[in-house]
Amino acid sequence: MLNEFVIAVASGKGGTGKTTIATNLAQVVCGSGQKVQYLDCDVEEPNGHLFLKPQISGSRDVTVDVPQVDLEKCTACGKCGEICQYSAIVCIKEHVLTFEQLCHSCGGCRRVCPVNAIKTKPLKIGEIESGKAGDVGFVSGRLRIGHVRTPALIKEVKKYIKRDCLAIVDVPPGTSCPVVEAVKGTDFVLLVTEPTPFGLNDLKLAVGLVREMALPFAIVINRYGIGDNEVEKYCEAENIEIVLKLRDDRRIAEACSSGKMMVDELPEYKSHFSGVYEYLDRAKARLDGKR
Repeated sequence: MLNEFVIAVASGKGGTGKTTIATNLAQVVCGSGQKVQYLDCDVEEPNGHLFLKPQISGSRDVTVDVPQVDLEKCTACGKCGEICQYSAIVCIKEHVLTFEQLCHSCGGCRRVCPVNAIKTKPLKIGEIESGKAGDVGFVSGRLRIGHVRTPALIKEVKKYIKRDCLAIVDVPPGTSCPVVEAVKGTDFVLLVTEPTPFGLNDLKLAVGLVREMALPFAIVINRYGIGDNEVEKYCEAENIEIVLKLRDDRRIAEACSSGKMMVDELPEYKSHFSGVYEYLDRAKARLDGKR
């Protein structure tokens, strides 16, 4: 059983079917009797709920601290602007301006203020919803439009991870800071790609990231058969395991475009995801043996 195991489902680029893999894997593993939790950390455009259709039982706002200047106390010394590396607070002559969207909530400006003129106030950056999709635990974050504090919201979503089950973290696409935050601290990474030149290019970037973070990983090739075999050649040359080759099947595309679970509409694909579950079980045993 994959208790106390956290896997991240990631991809070097968008549109590879990452959420399709994550949600169907969650459902198939849950159907085998394993306790499963799905966490949508693609907070800028979460869509796992479209497939799992959860019953939401709880929600909360997520806030961060941003500076608020007491202009009556402020002497316009400029020290707050000097310490801020993101220009979230600047002193122009006798005026202090704050730019909340640029603030990283480090608290440096408040600490260096010689007259204690800077306090903090909460800024809402998004929401987190939680509930159940059948027997699958469900958590999803949604960043407010216009906000850029993606890693901060992802960190809050990951606080919901339960250690008594298999937790599946649906990661944002790419290899930037939000991805780093989402995969950080997970036990294993499934990298989803497609057999195209763009898929291979971005897969190499994703592989470089997880190797830099010293995370064990394996590959899922989605839409297998639409392109060449360069992804397979790359994996063979780099000694990377491919755990699933999901063929390019129009029926899968039709199910996904209708918000339906692939394994419900096409039961023959359940065995594919059962194979991934068995692989992860073996991977966990190997990792436990090294600890």
